[in-house]
Amino acid sequence: MYADRYERSKPNPVSLTAAIGINAVLVGALLFSAPDIATHIETSFKSYDVPITPPPEPLKPEPVKETKAATSPTEPLIVSPIPDVKTVTVDTPIVTTTDILQPPPSLPGPTATGTPVGPVTVDPPKPAPVMVGATPDPRATFQPDYPPSERRAGAEGAVTVRVLVGTDGRVKSVERVDAANDAFYEATRRQALTRWRFRPATRDGVPYETWRTMTVRFVLEDA
Repeated sequence: MYADRYERSKPNPVSLTAAIGINAVLVGALLFSAPDIATHIETSFKSYDVPITPPPEPLKPEPVKETKAATSPTEPLIVSPIPDVKTVTVDTPIVTTTDILQPPPSLPGPTATGTPVGPVTVDPPKPAPVMVGATPDPRATFQPDYPPSERRAGAEGAVTVRVLVGTDGRVKSVERVDAANDAFYEATRRQALTRWRFRPATRDGVPYETWRTMTVRFVLEDA
């Protein structure tokens, strides 16, 4: 009973033939209806020249027409004749003299208001002032004391200084110019500031300060 239930059914030959025919028809329809597909690609390119129209030539500038100014009819030139001038030659005699010509007198000049005044006088130049330099006063003592150390050493020498002489004749300042040694200079400086006296320099009789150079010598006297 169960063997009959699961027994295979046999194929129908008519149905198989119909199915094959339908498939064949469909395949043919597809082949005839499909477009042609190009399988070959052209790889070569053809080139050709494209004619180019040349640019137009530049326009030439038109020549400028020269316009001639209107000329007026030629008028005759009026030429005035040169008058003849007669020259007269006068012989002037040359006179020689030994007299010295004097300058003409000065003329009065106008003032600011236009009123003429007398001749202008110029003051003569002032004379140069009378300068008198400072001179040593003979009553003063100019020789300094001999430094004991230099006397014992038997040293001699000279000192040159510049001193500023005031209006009262006293020495206000001392500057060293040259000295044999410091001891001689110090002795001279003290003497100048305390004992030296001068007659002050004057300008037109008025005293004024001035510098004067003095030289002092230190010499050992024979005993």
